[in-house]
Amino acid sequence: MTEQRPFRFGVNMVVPDSRANWVEKCRRAEAFGYDVIGVADHLGLPAPFPAIILGAEATERVRLNTFVLNAPFYNPLLLARDIAGADQFTDGRVEIGLGAGYVKAEFDAAGIPFESGRKRVEHLENTVKTLRRLFADPEYQPRPAQPSGPPLLLAGWGDRLLRVAADHADIIGFTGAAAARDGASLQMAGLEEMAERVGYVRGLLGARADQVELNIHIQRVVPPQDRAAVLEVFGPALPPEVADTPEELPTLLIGTPEEMAQRLRDRRERYGISYITVLEDSMENFAPVIDLLR
Repeated sequence: MTEQRPFRFGVNMVVPDSRANWVEKCRRAEAFGYDVIGVADHLGLPAPFPAIILGAEATERVRLNTFVLNAPFYNPLLLARDIAGADQFTDGRVEIGLGAGYVKAEFDAAGIPFESGRKRVEHLENTVKTLRRLFADPEYQPRPAQPSGPPLLLAGWGDRLLRVAADHADIIGFTGAAAARDGASLQMAGLEEMAERVGYVRGLLGARADQVELNIHIQRVVPPQDRAAVLEVFGPALPPEVADTPEELPTLLIGTPEEMAQRLRDRRERYGISYITVLEDSMENFAPVIDLLR
């Protein structure tokens, strides 16, 4: 592997709240040292674009991203307008995360057909191609602040989606889990499966491998005293190979800040993953790890 990328750290905000509390949370994330504040795209959570624009107004340094938009919810042309406007109004601090969607109940609630995985990925690819084409046109309006539009993060796990990501993404996000049969929960991937997925992507990237950043979504950051609780909460989703050693799982971080920092160094060495995203409920627990890895 060539020279390692420096770490970047994101926190994905998922809790709807008042304007004042949203501003306060974004400022805390920036003060903790996070590089990116993300907004999820689920019904019942904050609308992504107003949230990231307000987050940019409340902060000075952090980038803002959608982590991740369910592409089948959106008409690509209308989505391009919202993305370009958000990038313009934040002076180019936007990154756009896109996925194919997996929660059927949300599609049903929105009255949007939950089509096959193949068709959802095809819509995602069409969306990406549309964004790239429009933002490459110097006459396109509204004009994004970043010359070719915001960087694109494509997140997923299956072969089809990862092929699209390898062709088009600036950042590839590994969910570290596959949708269970119920379409709502996720089954966490083990070490061998994670290594296989990263290897699959690197093979597809070819000459682009050193140009594309790899991201992983950490499901929980757990202090040593809470380790037992992890087995209770995540036990059914853990692969057998790590059932008794959940700290080895790439999508969990368990231990002291020093132990977590070393695990992330090891995982960067093994998988090439340098962009780490945690959930909002882990924002404070993870902050000391950021300090150790700077």
